[in-house]
Amino acid sequence: MTRTLDWDEVVQAATRAPSIHNTQPWRFTAVGDRLEVRFDPQRSLPVLDPTHRQQVISCGVAVEFAVLALRSRGHDVAVDAGAQDDPDHLATVRVLGDRPGDDDERVLAAAIGARHTTRAPFLARDVPTDLLEQLQADAGGLGVWVADVSRDDAELVSVLLLERAEQAEASDPAYRAELEAWLRTDPESADGIPVDAVPVDDPAARPSNWLVRDFLVGRRTAHAAAPVADDAPPPVVERPAVLLLGTMRDDRTAWVQAGRVLGRVLLRLTAAGLAASPMTQALDWPATRARLTAELSLVGHPQMMLRLGWPSTPATTTGRRPVAEVLTTAD
Repeated sequence: MTRTLDWDEVVQAATRAPSIHNTQPWRFTAVGDRLEVRFDPQRSLPVLDPTHRQQVISCGVAVEFAVLALRSRGHDVAVDAGAQDDPDHLATVRVLGDRPGDDDERVLAAAIGARHTTRAPFLARDVPTDLLEQLQADAGGLGVWVADVSRDDAELVSVLLLERAEQAEASDPAYRAELEAWLRTDPESADGIPVDAVPVDDPAARPSNWLVRDFLVGRRTAHAAAPVADDAPPPVVERPAVLLLGTMRDDRTAWVQAGRVLGRVLLRLTAAGLAASPMTQALDWPATRARLTAELSLVGHPQMMLRLGWPSTPATTTGRRPVAEVLTTAD
């Protein structure tokens, strides 16, 4: 017989999922032995994410966190695609019964509370090859492919398209207004991007091949660069591992699945002491997303570009909406 389900605890874990601009675009309904996950269109990003693709991926991460929270408690779980007559119903997590605990999934579930997005530069230390192989195996098990784009021609193409997309976004007043609406100066805010969690340095000035999103575009004050002594050593160039996650289809079911893999990847990294941050600019725009697919000869659709490495600074916590605000319990 299945043990009593504490859906509050499960949803508490699910809401620790990262989401684009920390919009937390999810709603949960607990009905007996199942948890329905829906997209909340009231929390959309019409400029950055007009199709809701990236927000649905965020909801997929929440689905995987719920799955791991349940399995780590000894429950057997299945995930079904949402109802066809309700496009906002993304997935249903069903508890089938009890099962022996899985040590690996307990490790991943334990990492949920420790996982944080890291936008600061990473340490000059390679990501272990065996960890990258494990991430690829995790993704393949859920039908998602992973490509390493941080080397050779793939790096050149990806970096170029990333920079072009960032420049296009930074010059778009509507994009900047939407971004500004989700920035938060109150550290107690339940959603949005805390300004304190964003590095103060201009990403364009960082010694890195990879341009992270500038969340403070429009807020920065231009100032002259500090003089550098002639005999000063060159700055260490950050060269993180960068992975591209993709799916064969490009619909909401595929986006949820990409999110589930993203969630497992992030927890696998956290458990190993590493961190990650998304670099989605080249995927925000249909033109650069299509060009990335063509120039890298990808089979399928890229869904997430992820920068990963060893963190150089302490993590910053971002707010979460209370469980009571996102969970409905039905008879």
